[in-house]
Amino acid sequence: MDNKGNPIELADGAMTRRKITYPVNEKLHSYLERYHRHTDIELTYNSLLDFNNAYPLEDEDGNDTLWRIVAYEPMVMKELNQKLTRAYATMKTDGDFSVLDHLHVERIDYCEFGNSHPFRIRIVNRYNDNYDHFYVKQADASRIFGLELEHLLSPNRMNYLVHDATLFEEHIAGVPGDQFISHYFKRRSLNRVRLAKEFVKFNERSFVRLLGDMRCYNYVVDITPDFEDEQYRVRPIDFDQQSYEGNISTYIPHRFANNSPVIDLCREFINPTSMRQYQLEERVLIARRWRAVESRVERLIRCMRASPCSTDAKVAELARGLNEYHGTDRFSECLNMGDLLESQLEVSLAVAIRNLAKTTER
Repeated sequence: MDNKGNPIELADGAMTRRKITYPVNEKLHSYLERYHRHTDIELTYNSLLDFNNAYPLEDEDGNDTLWRIVAYEPMVMKELNQKLTRAYATMKTDGDFSVLDHLHVERIDYCEFGNSHPFRIRIVNRYNDNYDHFYVKQADASRIFGLELEHLLSPNRMNYLVHDATLFEEHIAGVPGDQFISHYFKRRSLNRVRLAKEFVKFNERSFVRLLGDMRCYNYVVDITPDFEDEQYRVRPIDFDQQSYEGNISTYIPHRFANNSPVIDLCREFINPTSMRQYQLEERVLIARRWRAVESRVERLIRCMRASPCSTDAKVAELARGLNEYHGTDRFSECLNMGDLLESQLEVSLAVAIRNLAKTTER
């Protein structure tokens, strides 16, 4: 049930089984170059597919993680090690390759689960064995739009680079949502009120900017010790479903059944008045970010209009759903996902923007 007592349509059964991958067109490439997201790294996603063995990667309890450790011929691995460490340095130090002498690739993992089939690269510092990860993926326009919108409209900064049809993406640290629900919910120290509040805010961020498929394994929970307690931030890690599905439920995290334990917390600790307060707080923050980077968001939306990132049928279905949700017919004139996103931002943030305008006038 939602806040008004109406039945909630669960989104799990409304997801497309296999998402279409959309290429990055010239207009989007120009946008990426303008904002320093383009790179000349001499490595392609396809070159990593040339492995000759793969072994299951298990967690500490012996469970299959759905990742595979892949192995290459020695000469191939030597070349990959050089290119991957340079790719890592390009992302982390903006191309200062003086750090390369003490970095090496310890492991390459491949995931056949999901849409993007990513490679996860484990980079190790030879001096102290400290390690880090980054990802090499196919450059899907939908995912790039999602990464950019997260960078511009959320409290999180995203570090990624694109070269032709290859995407290099920084690892996002945190406890995967499914593991957090399974293990951290048992902790007596868990601040359930703060977690419930953060999930309400995460729900708002996802819906306002039309980021779909936020099931529990597609986000992480970042835990920050505070002087009296813990703070939590829920961060998406999967952006493939940015403005893609037609069913409006897929853009509302609390409508996914596997998020039910968190939804139960929200019902227990947050009353309707507090929920509206938290929703308005988050929308004001989004509106402030939007105003600060309005011209960049407009350029991104123009790229979405020029770059197909969904089907006409899904656009029409989402327009109907948003019309019904907001009680308007404004979305009927939208021709693509770029139009829908722009209208969604304007309609969802209208009250927040008016309040900010009044504050500025004072």
